[in-house]
Amino acid sequence: MLAYPSGGGAYIVARENLGLYPGILAAAALLTDYSLQVAVSVAAGVAAIISAMPELMEFRIIIGLLLIAFIALINLRGVRESGWIFAWPTYLFIGIGLLLLATGIMRVLQGDRPHAGEAETFIAAAQPLTIFLLMRAFASGCAALTGIEAISNAVPAFRPPESKNAAATLLLMMAVCITLFFGVTLFAQLFHVVPDPTGHETVVSKLGRAVFGAGPLYYILQLATAVILVLAANTSFGGFPRLASILARDRLAPRQLANLGDRLVFSNGIILLALFSGALLVIFGGYVHSLIPLYAVGVFISFTLSQAGMVMRWRKLKTKGWKLKAGVNAVGALSTGIVLVVVAGVKFIHGAWIVLIVIPLLVLVIRKINMHYVSLGAALRVREEPIPRAVRHSVVVLIPGIHRGVVSAMLYAKSIGPECEAVFVEIDPTETARIQEMWKNLGMGVPLTVLKSPWRSLTEPIIKYVRTVRTERHMDMVTVVLPEFATTRWWHKLLHNQSGLLLKFALMFEPGVVVSNVRYHLKESEDSSAE
Repeated sequence: MLAYPSGGGAYIVARENLGLYPGILAAAALLTDYSLQVAVSVAAGVAAIISAMPELMEFRIIIGLLLIAFIALINLRGVRESGWIFAWPTYLFIGIGLLLLATGIMRVLQGDRPHAGEAETFIAAAQPLTIFLLMRAFASGCAALTGIEAISNAVPAFRPPESKNAAATLLLMMAVCITLFFGVTLFAQLFHVVPDPTGHETVVSKLGRAVFGAGPLYYILQLATAVILVLAANTSFGGFPRLASILARDRLAPRQLANLGDRLVFSNGIILLALFSGALLVIFGGYVHSLIPLYAVGVFISFTLSQAGMVMRWRKLKTKGWKLKAGVNAVGALSTGIVLVVVAGVKFIHGAWIVLIVIPLLVLVIRKINMHYVSLGAALRVREEPIPRAVRHSVVVLIPGIHRGVVSAMLYAKSIGPECEAVFVEIDPTETARIQEMWKNLGMGVPLTVLKSPWRSLTEPIIKYVRTVRTERHMDMVTVVLPEFATTRWWHKLLHNQSGLLLKFALMFEPGVVVSNVRYHLKESEDSSAE
C-alpha cells in the first residue's frame, strides 16, 4: 500500500514487476474473487437471519438478491456518502462479539459447562486427526484472510494521508479478525458446538444460544452478524469497480468501466458486480457451503503474485534495507503459494475446479480485449502520408410512399449532396404506377429509381443497390436517408411499421455507408385529426 498508493493492488504490482500476463492473471483472480466474496458474504448473512428465523429458509435466494440490490444502490449513491451507513453495524458487531467472548469467559470460570447430551453429540461428530483433516482445516481457516486485499486496491478511497490510513485500517482489521476468530473457535470447542450438517443454523448462532440463551442478546448478536456479513460485500463493491476502471484505463477491459457516474462512482462496475454475484447466488442455491470452496483460490493467486512482484521490485530499486524487505516478501510469496496449492487441492472436488477453469477463461477474454484495443489504436493512428483526395459522395433517399416526411427528407438530401436520387422498393406492382405519378407531380427534380423485390423484402434489394452505387459509380461514401414521422403520443408509434430500424441495423455493417434519419414531427392538431 505504501509502495503503490494509487490502488490496483496485486494487478499493478504483478504487471509492473512480473509482466503483462502475470498482471492479467492477478486481475482475473481478483475480479473472480470479488464476485464470489459478495455472494458468500450475502449468503452467510442470510444464513444468520435464517438461524434466528428458520421459517424464512425457503426465501433465502430472494432475500439474498434483495440484499445485493440494496448494497449496489447504496454504493451508487457514492462511497464516501455511504460510509456512515456501514460504520454503525461494524461497531455493533465488534461490541456484541466481544461481549459474547467476555460472557463465555465468565461462564467457563464459573464452571458452567454444556449438558451431557451436547457433549455426546460433539464426540460423535469428531473425526480422527489426519494430515488431510489438518489440510482441510488450514484451507478453511485461510478463507478468513480473504478480503484484506481490497484495502490495497482501494487506497485512494481513504482520507489523506491515504497510504497511512489504509495501513492503519489493515492492522486494526487484523487485530479484530484474530481476536474474534480465535475466540469463537475456542468457545465452540469448550461449549461443544459443531456445525449443523443441514445448514439451517450457523456455529455463531449455536454459540450465541449457548452463551446468551434465547434472549434479546442472542437476537442482537444474530442481527449484528447478519448485517456485518451482508455489508462485508461492500468491500467488493469498493474494490471491483476501481480495479475494473484501472483495467479499462490500461485497455484490458471495456472502456465503459472507466466512466464515472453522476455520483462520481464507477456505476457500470457496480452494476456488473451486482449482476455477477446475484447470478452466483442463484446458481449455487444461496448455500454458503456450496460457495466457500470457490472463495479462497482467486485471492491466494493474487497474494502470491503480488508478493513475488514486490520481491522483484526491491531487487530492481535496491533501496536501503531492500534485502530484508525482499526476504519478507519472498517468505510471503512462498507461504501464500503453499496455501494456494493446499486450498486448490483440498477444495478441488468441492467446487474449486470451477474457479480453476473460470480464471484462465477470464485471462483469455481480457487478453482478447487488449488485442482488440491495441489493433484498433494502430488502425486509427494518423500516419505521415498524403491527405486523401476529396470524397466522392452520393445520396440515396428511400421512399416508402409520398407524404410530408418524404418532402423534408428530400430537401435535406439535396442540401448535402449534388448526386441525389430517390429509391422505391416495389412490393406491390399495382402501387408502383401511382407512386411514380405522385412523384412526378411533386416536382422535386430528383430521379426516382424503382427496385424490384419479388420476395417482398426491403433490406436485400436496398443493400444490393447501395453496393452497386459505390462500385459502378466509384463513390467513396453513400448516404442513405430514411424519412420518418414522429407521433405526438408514444403509443401511436406502436401502430406503425418499424422496418426502418431493421434496415438501419443491416446498413451499419456496410463499409462507406452513412445512414441518416430525417424526422418530420407531427403537430398535435395533425396527429389528433388522424384519429
